[in-house]
Amino acid sequence: MHEEEIELKGHIIDSMILPRVFDKIMDMDGSFEVLKFDIGKRKTDHSYARILVKGKTRKHLDEILAELQKIGANIPTVNNVELERVKKEGVAPDNFYSTTNHPTSIRYKDRWIEVKYPEMDCVVVVEDNSAVCKPIGDLKRGNLVVVGHKGVRVKPPERPRGHLGVFEFMSSEVSSEKPTRTLTKKVAMAIKGIKRRGGKIAVVVGPAVVHSGASNSLAKMIHGGYVDLLLAGNGMAVHDIEYAIYGTSLGINLKTGEITEHGHRNHLRTINMIREVGSIKDAVKKGIVKKGIMYELVKSEIPFLLSGSIRDDGPLPDVVTDVIEAQRRMRNLLRDIDMVLMFSTMLHSIAVGNLLPSYVKTICVDINPSTVTKLMDRGSAQALGIVTDVGEFIPELVKELT
Repeated sequence: MHEEEIELKGHIIDSMILPRVFDKIMDMDGSFEVLKFDIGKRKTDHSYARILVKGKTRKHLDEILAELQKIGANIPTVNNVELERVKKEGVAPDNFYSTTNHPTSIRYKDRWIEVKYPEMDCVVVVEDNSAVCKPIGDLKRGNLVVVGHKGVRVKPPERPRGHLGVFEFMSSEVSSEKPTRTLTKKVAMAIKGIKRRGGKIAVVVGPAVVHSGASNSLAKMIHGGYVDLLLAGNGMAVHDIEYAIYGTSLGINLKTGEITEHGHRNHLRTINMIREVGSIKDAVKKGIVKKGIMYELVKSEIPFLLSGSIRDDGPLPDVVTDVIEAQRRMRNLLRDIDMVLMFSTMLHSIAVGNLLPSYVKTICVDINPSTVTKLMDRGSAQALGIVTDVGEFIPELVKELT
């Protein structure tokens, strides 16, 4: 048997880090021996555990240790990271270190340095005595990439023994039975707190926000200065502009709920009109679009990114149709964001969640519980899920904000 010691520090019991470590070792057919275990006796005290991990072969042990690091285990032996150069553009060396979205440090030239822009499923590149997360597709020939697990430390979010308000560690299942009105008030308080200290808030918006009649409320939220970035697809923008011009969304009159005669053409007429003038910004300048979500973004000069998909009609000229380029832009826009609100869009929410560090406060609002569950299952464990209709949630949120 090959063996190596690991350390766990912090609120490792409340945060379920310790049992997850034990489960992972056993699931991977390894074994362990607890060498030391000190339990914090007060709310502010940290706990400490030193565990001897055993594997059948060196490779088997390394595989176990790599998984334990993602949970928050550290290897006390002080080693510098191992680095290998990229030989082919967009291809990482064998045994590259696969990142988590948690704060990460590496030991390089006998000192610990923080890895910038933590993101799940990337690699760590060392450049000019600094380290940064990069997707494999962005690697250039000659880049120095961290391989193996030596000299890497990961700090996952833990549950302090105290009250955290709306972002308190929620161990219960995603459920529609949680008190939505109370959560809405707490979300509003959290938004105000972030804005007071100069933080930034992004919203990820699906077409249902328009269909459900919540677009006016979201527009008020943008006008009030509570939104610093909007991420969406072609559909949301088209429906919002269609509603602003014709009062319909996919031909449905949103005030009466009735199908408008020839209303199905409004969707394509909207796309055609914006394509003719050149952009959404030009449409606002020329007075074609006089209200709505996109109008408020343009008037307030708030950045937005519309990412394309294979389902798009048109699309609008503002849509980035190269999905890899859209991902790069999204990644850059999210780097200084403190909170993300996700409103009724499963695929877009998961895509954004995959790019976020675990310390960015994330709230996903959707009437479908599986949307919230899938977001969390794909690694965005910091997300708070609120299962409700955005048509009710957003207006209520804006009332609390204003």
